[in-house]
Amino acid sequence: MILAKNIILKEIKLGRIKIKPFNIKNLGPASYDLTLDNKFRIFKKKKGICHIRNTAKYEKITRVITIKDYYILKPGETIHGITKERITLPENICGWLQGRSRFARFGLMVHITASFVQPGVNNRQVLELNNASNSTLAIHPNTKIAQIIFERCEGKAKYKGRFRKQEKP
Repeated sequence: MILAKNIILKEIKLGRIKIKPFNIKNLGPASYDLTLDNKFRIFKKKKGICHIRNTAKYEKITRVITIKDYYILKPGETIHGITKERITLPENICGWLQGRSRFARFGLMVHITASFVQPGVNNRQVLELNNASNSTLAIHPNTKIAQIIFERCEGKAKYKGRFRKQEKP
């Protein structure tokens, strides 16, 4: 079941869900708004083929940049951002990243395929920012750009994968 505001607050007060930094103003009826940091991973201009395999290294085709004002996201372009908030979940709660409708109306997608937040995580969330519009978009750090929806799991599980301590996009 998806957790509503009162249950999210209860889980936070009990220390089972941790959001750092936490701002009560970011808490909605059944979600929490996440803020975009100023670090982005952009794709290098690369010729040739990128082979998608289990051993593929995205670091070879991308680089991290820091933005002061905004990033110009061209139509069809994808970059990776990261949330300012660190999310820590217990082993019986997972999350779903979603865009906010106010920005979807401009053609901004905040995730392409990786919207699931595993139970037991303790990290910042990477956002796959894609401009699906015909207009150029200026992406500003410190914007409440996405939201996380919490859902209770049946049983317990803990994410132990490659991105368990993610700190950069």
